[in-house]
Amino acid sequence: MNEAGEALILVDGNDCEVGAAEKIDAHRRGLLHRAFSVIVWDSNGRQLLQKRVATKYHSGGLWSNACCGHPRPGESVETAARRRLLEEMGFACLLEGLGTVQYRATFDNGITEHEIVHVFRGRYDGPVAPNPEEAEGYQWCTPAQIRADASVAPERFSVWFLRYIAEEWPLALAPPG
Repeated sequence: MNEAGEALILVDGNDCEVGAAEKIDAHRRGLLHRAFSVIVWDSNGRQLLQKRVATKYHSGGLWSNACCGHPRPGESVETAARRRLLEEMGFACLLEGLGTVQYRATFDNGITEHEIVHVFRGRYDGPVAPNPEEAEGYQWCTPAQIRADASVAPERFSVWFLRYIAEEWPLALAPPG
């Protein structure tokens, strides 16, 4: 399904499903919906960052966590996270749920992200093959590098990833064992 026709799961403040809406419409209207973010570490304690492709409907060209997205109606959040990691970055790994974070951000193009985000982490040490329709690059960074880069040039990072950094999500969390 293309981005314009993709359906999102609408939720209340407790993450209980209350309906569905077309992706772009939900973002234009700022409707609260379910989402996920995947954070991947390697065995050296570095985190995988992806540079979002410039043509994304928002936050294009910005650095962010390994992948993020929305579960489809009827799809579990964990299944969606595994699916998108493979689709965006070209690999699979075991994922562990860490909890949720809610945020709202409005962008210059009229899009509003209003999400309850389920955060997952995984460990991976193999090859990365980003989908050029999703990511235009990637890098492995230590938490110290991420903090330093974000403090000097926050405009290079997605708004949600900056929030994760500010709240120590996931930088204070040890990589999975």
